Amino acid sequence: MRNSTKLFKGFAAVLLLCGSFSAIAQKQDMQYFRYNDKNGLNVYETTKNDTTPFRHLKVKVGGNFEQSFQMLRDQNTAAPATQAGFTGNVNSLMPLTNGFDLAMANLVIDAQLADGIRVDLTVYLASRHHEDTWVKGGYIQFDKLAFMHSGLIDKIMKSVTIKVGQFDVDYGDQHYRRTDGGNTIYNPFVENYIMDEFATEIGGEIYYHHKSGLFAMGGISNGELDPTIVAPVKIDSSTGQVNKYMAAFHGKLGYDKQLNKNFRLRISGSYYGDHSANSNTLFGGDRTGSHYYDVMENQNVANGTTLSSANDYSPFSGRYNPGFSEEVNAFMGNLFMNYRGLEFFGTYENAKGRSITETSQRQATQYAADLIYRFPERNKNFWVGLRYNSVTAAVHGYTTDVVVNREAGSIGWFVTKNITMKVEYVNQVYLNYPVNNILNGGQFEGAMVEAAIGF
Repeated sequence: MRNSTKLFKGFAAVLLLCGSFSAIAQKQDMQYFRYNDKNGLNVYETTKNDTTPFRHLKVKVGGNFEQSFQMLRDQNTAAPATQAGFTGNVNSLMPLTNGFDLAMANLVIDAQLADGIRVDLTVYLASRHHEDTWVKGGYIQFDKLAFMHSGLIDKIMKSVTIKVGQFDVDYGDQHYRRTDGGNTIYNPFVENYIMDEFATEIGGEIYYHHKSGLFAMGGISNGELDPTIVAPVKIDSSTGQVNKYMAAFHGKLGYDKQLNKNFRLRISGSYYGDHSANSNTLFGGDRTGSHYYDVMENQNVANGTTLSSANDYSPFSGRYNPGFSEEVNAFMGNLFMNYRGLEFFGTYENAKGRSITETSQRQATQYAADLIYRFPERNKNFWVGLRYNSVTAAVHGYTTDVVVNREAGSIGWFVTKNITMKVEYVNQVYLNYPVNNILNGGQFEGAMVEAAIGF
């Protein structure tokens, strides 16, 4: 792994600097916190359960590491083509073989600053998308405002959570179950959805939790992964005016309740809207990359591409980005049901948007269903799972909507609450792509083996 020695030496240095204080802090629970191990499974927004007393400042240093072994093969029927700046046929697929992929690692630091006030910082130490260290984001979360010395505010905060910083925009529920670089603990499969909705943006969110199980969230962000203060100069093709960098708004309504000892029901609906942006990345904000390496990619294009800090010229293999960089309006509905060890997680998504060079919006829809069974009942350390995922999207300049379908099956094992192994078989098919597109008649299938640690 390139730069792995330097990265892991750096990680070890962080642990040593924390010293004995960190060792003591690791034994103490954080307030209103999602664990990085098995205890974080099926946790969405942190709850208002006030079960951990605050005594003093706490610091928890955690991390995620994953290593996968890939056995995928791909094919297509695209017509041979040449492209200026590249040599050879740009529609041929690079030959694949079995082998280890680049390992990924995250560093996670949480600090309990005061009663009901916690800070989170996540750093990507190594990833497919970038060879250097990147700060994913950081935020402060308020579940109490004792410093206000107000009985009324204290009462309000028993049902309210406030989050401020740069964080995963809480659009939909799938981002709580996805793989994020080295963090694969929450995902029973190796990869995320075909249309991967994930972005870290600067903003704030306010949550209201009702004891009945109803909850609501409203949020505002800058609509950008990479913020800028440089004035816009590009012309919006739709308005004919200089582009504007407007705030993005998102919200969520839902119900989440453990109805009895054996059955939990969660249903939610989410909206995200950005009507003018420098470069919105709701469907392309992942700075770590896909865990399916080099499928449906061309070696000639790779050879002719100049890289700066990226490891991979095309780090999102197997995914579909609709390209709604200027304007996006997206809705996602999710249903989660858990009966003993049987889980169902379903998704419907409808997104409309455009790039700055387009005058009208296009549409993309996504369906997904996960069926997971965890066993044995006493500890649920093993699982088997099935996933179906389908995307239908209008592409600028195409007369027919393209379709991408994926079927996946997985088996997995929590060796301990911090160590997991999974094996996945995947089959993905591309439909309705024109003959001059590399994805015409495209398909990849095969097996993946992945081991991961989270603490």
